[in-house]
Amino acid sequence: MTDDPSRRKVLRNSGVLAGAAFLSGLPAGHPAQAQAQAAPRANDPSPVVDLPAGRLRGVVEGGLAVFKGVPYAAPPVGALRWRPAQPHPAWQGTRDATAFGASAPQPYQEGAGGPLGNHGAPPFSEDCLTLNVWTPAADAAKRPVLVWIHGGGFISGSGSLPNYSGETFARDGDLVVVTVNYRLGPLGYLYFGEDGAGGNFWFTDQLAALRWVRDNIARFGGDPDNITLAGQSGGAFSVAALAGARPTGRPLFRRAILQSPPLGLQIPTRAESLQRSAAYLEILKVRDVAAARAVPWPQLVAATFEMFGRTEQWGYWSTPYLPVIDEVTLNRNPADLLLSGPGADIEVLIGWTREEANLAFALNRAYADVTKDQVLARVRNTFGARAGEAYTAYEEARPGARPLDVLMDLIGDDLFRMPAVSLAERRAARGRPVWAYQFDLPTPAYDGQLAAAHCLELPFVFDNFDKWSQAPFLAGLNPRVRDGLASTVHGSWISFIRTGDPNHAPMPKWARYERGTRTTMRLDSVTSAVDDLAGYWRRLHQPTGR
Repeated sequence: MTDDPSRRKVLRNSGVLAGAAFLSGLPAGHPAQAQAQAAPRANDPSPVVDLPAGRLRGVVEGGLAVFKGVPYAAPPVGALRWRPAQPHPAWQGTRDATAFGASAPQPYQEGAGGPLGNHGAPPFSEDCLTLNVWTPAADAAKRPVLVWIHGGGFISGSGSLPNYSGETFARDGDLVVVTVNYRLGPLGYLYFGEDGAGGNFWFTDQLAALRWVRDNIARFGGDPDNITLAGQSGGAFSVAALAGARPTGRPLFRRAILQSPPLGLQIPTRAESLQRSAAYLEILKVRDVAAARAVPWPQLVAATFEMFGRTEQWGYWSTPYLPVIDEVTLNRNPADLLLSGPGADIEVLIGWTREEANLAFALNRAYADVTKDQVLARVRNTFGARAGEAYTAYEEARPGARPLDVLMDLIGDDLFRMPAVSLAERRAARGRPVWAYQFDLPTPAYDGQLAAAHCLELPFVFDNFDKWSQAPFLAGLNPRVRDGLASTVHGSWISFIRTGDPNHAPMPKWARYERGTRTTMRLDSVTSAVDDLAGYWRRLHQPTGR
């Protein structure tokens, strides 16, 4: 990489706005440069936007117009708890949009967030269906739009976390950025099947937010026909699920970025989800969903800890709450939704980190002394009679590997890497555009035990390490390597959002993932495009395939 991070920081700090860091690297006369130069800037201390629902007054922060806590659906409280998202009523006068809305209820203990730090922060409230908008100017410039859906194991996170601030993308790429709060944990993912209705209330929230963006974003300087939906982990799962939405009118989004999507999850059926919901009601000591609607939300969240105990399975990532194949909002694995129907035409950027599972297992004392026999039993769940062969392959690939290392690599492959590779393979076979990456840079934190763990790419994507000061897993990274890789990754995401192609100068040529080459961009201290990077493991998991 030849980018000079110090120059990039000077550009930001000197007030050069609207994509100087990214746009200055484009060839002279590039359309994005011309658009950025022509766009008026946000300099009104109180920017105002008129929407069909009413007027909003935002705030200028760092030269960007920011609108916080904007309601996109009615508060899901009272009778609307465990109901699909409903339209938000209009309001009279000017609504203040200078403070973030409450985060969705979730488990929280100050200072107990682990390697990531806390992934949610008070205040919490069921009245949480709000979004936030960052824009260089609320004008008619029709900028590309990024909508970000946070992850968090389906139980934590918030669109208002500093980690996910839209500031860097809006400024560096001349983009309009939207982050979304949606229902989490028991309030978003339990399924009760009332009167044949669907579940996946998280999905109905996100769908309502996307419709709000499509219908309103032009008033914030965005282009409703050029929306990229992006997310990480559970948020990336959401991106895939939303690809199957069949809206009336224009498509809801044009491009998708899936960072570490857990597409290997076994999504329960309605009957299986009802069993999980029955266990939850038993924990609450209530008879049915009608009674549960009267329970204060802190008690609902507190039941999550016992749900972990009831649903955990040795050698698998713990997920007390899961989406459901309810045949209403979701009728198949979300990965399949990017292969046909409206999802087939979406441009896709997909990737994973090299040691995904280390985040959940490397520091977990319950797994510190696992034996080969224990791991072999888990390997059999994936490979059956070929378990011995597979164990040896994983062991040999990582010299000096302990049984725990074999287990973590297997879990990461089962849940993240192999399903992502499969999606890229299937899209490539159909001639659908897809780019793939693997994030390889390890963190030295925790004596290197985390390696290139799940979530590690996030601050590189947002290029906002100052917002991650509470995250121990970033400790010890070489600033020069860190900032250089962040410049490459952040620039690639901006380029993909703007053009549908992640290439930008300076970086190696990033070709599409195609069956003949299977090019995958390895993101590390030395970034390189590698053909068939996961080929050995793809053939191990699918020996009858190519």
